[in-house]
Amino acid sequence: MKILFACGGTGGHINPAVAIASYIRQKKPDWQILFAGNPKGMEAKLIPQAGFDFAPIIIKGFQRKLNWRNIKYNISSIFYLSTASVRSEKLIKKFNPDIVIGTGGYVTGPILRKAAKMGIHTITHEQNAYPGMTTKLLSKYVDKILLNVQDAEKYLEYKDKCLVVGNPIRESIIFADKTKARKNLNIDDDKICIVSFGGSQGAKKLNEKIAELMAWHCNTGKIHHIHATGSYGVDIFPEMLKNKGVDISKYSYIDVREYIKNMDDCLAAADIVICRAGASTLSEIQAAGKASILIPSPNVADNHQYHNAMALANKNAAIVIEEKNLSDNVLCNKVEELINCPEKIKLLGTNAQKMSIIDANQKIYDEINKIFN
Repeated sequence: MKILFACGGTGGHINPAVAIASYIRQKKPDWQILFAGNPKGMEAKLIPQAGFDFAPIIIKGFQRKLNWRNIKYNISSIFYLSTASVRSEKLIKKFNPDIVIGTGGYVTGPILRKAAKMGIHTITHEQNAYPGMTTKLLSKYVDKILLNVQDAEKYLEYKDKCLVVGNPIRESIIFADKTKARKNLNIDDDKICIVSFGGSQGAKKLNEKIAELMAWHCNTGKIHHIHATGSYGVDIFPEMLKNKGVDISKYSYIDVREYIKNMDDCLAAADIVICRAGASTLSEIQAAGKASILIPSPNVADNHQYHNAMALANKNAAIVIEEKNLSDNVLCNKVEELINCPEKIKLLGTNAQKMSIIDANQKIYDEINKIFN
């Protein structure tokens, strides 16, 4: 059996594919697995790091905000999209897969559409409560549409192809141990651990508020804080802290990095998670049973992160703060409320875990076998 995965752009698209592929490798180590993605995307680093072969193919989308830089980008996008079908066919023929699986990103659309037209079995997985445009366009062509939540089905035309399986989650997240994780990260038992991040690229507003939060708690010595700035915040986040009078070199319990590569340990160690509301991230928070403060990105299609976040908030499984409401000290006040009420932290985490579907990998593996057979 040969399986081709198409994914990229963000960790939210890449991590589910890696989770599925890793599970398949455990079950069927003789099956051949190949990933296709953009050579300049984060998938080009993360996929090989996970131990899988990677085939580069450049496919770009369009920038909606018009400026000179984006106009030039969109011109190049037209070229790559106009040749995407031919290049996708060449890649597919070279690997000759039995099944092609897409988990999101610009690369998914052309590859799955071409594979379906070539008579190859195809599966697409939608992580969000509100399906993206790629899933809607592909729904006509693919054999199966796998969904994270039932609510997504009502937005899709081909409901007979839909199946709710949850989001694929890395087993290292599910089975991580808090005590071992804290030991690995050198976190004292008496400290509250906060883990915060704004996605692989980062979020300026969230970085600003995390800097404000760190300035508020750094001198108390009660909080161990791990924060990922994202690629856009690597250089400016230290300046944000410096402007607030914080020299992070003085605090061993403040850990600032670009990207969290050991998310299994970080989530296991955390008491409170502060982040955006991407579907894959929320699934991992649920599986780990963690209290969270969610700040949905307002800059995503159809405001789908808000819908994702409210699915938890409506079940008292998370606190949601919209970015437009992040005035001075709002985040600090919410964190202080949680720290002063350990029962609330425990309740949010328990309710989040009740929402988790931890056997998504097995369900997807079963569907692959059904389709192939």
